[in-house]
Amino acid sequence: MTSAKSIFSTKSLVTMALFAAILCVSAWISIPLPNGSHIALLNFILFLIALTFSPGQSAIIVLIWFFLGLVGVPVYVGGQAGMGYIASQWGGYNIGFIAVAFLIPLLRKLAGDGYHRLVCTLIAILGAVLIDLTGSLWLMCMGEVSAKQAFVMGFLPFIPLDLVKAVVSAQIAPQFRRFMQEG
Repeated sequence: MTSAKSIFSTKSLVTMALFAAILCVSAWISIPLPNGSHIALLNFILFLIALTFSPGQSAIIVLIWFFLGLVGVPVYVGGQAGMGYIASQWGGYNIGFIAVAFLIPLLRKLAGDGYHRLVCTLIAILGAVLIDLTGSLWLMCMGEVSAKQAFVMGFLPFIPLDLVKAVVSAQIAPQFRRFMQEG
């Protein structure tokens, strides 16, 4: 179990701050779609964080990003920010990001010590599906569209690339974990 002392060591704090900054920047690396949404690098970085850090560290990194956006720093996809964005039809993906930041490290930890490529890949895929389902449900509620429309607008366009991001991040996560342990 990761102790509070190791989570809040100088090295850990600096590393978490660096990854929080990378997460913020990754939201700006996006392709806008005609429906007002974006395809962003954010998911990839989120999966990498969740597969690399402990549950507590992963949660802290993503919550820093989330709260920076809530207070108005434009760190959400497409340079968005604020409670207005979270309450909009596309804000549910951010809720999914938070859930995945908690869930993936916990599932990875339950899988045992060490890195298990297949298990981590499946966990990352589950995370991608969870994010896109959460976003679709939010779209249905906040965008006042039918379940079918929400699925077509909020799940189908994103899931193929999100699955690729999940699989690739699961394959390179061991290198990041090794790098962080060496430093």
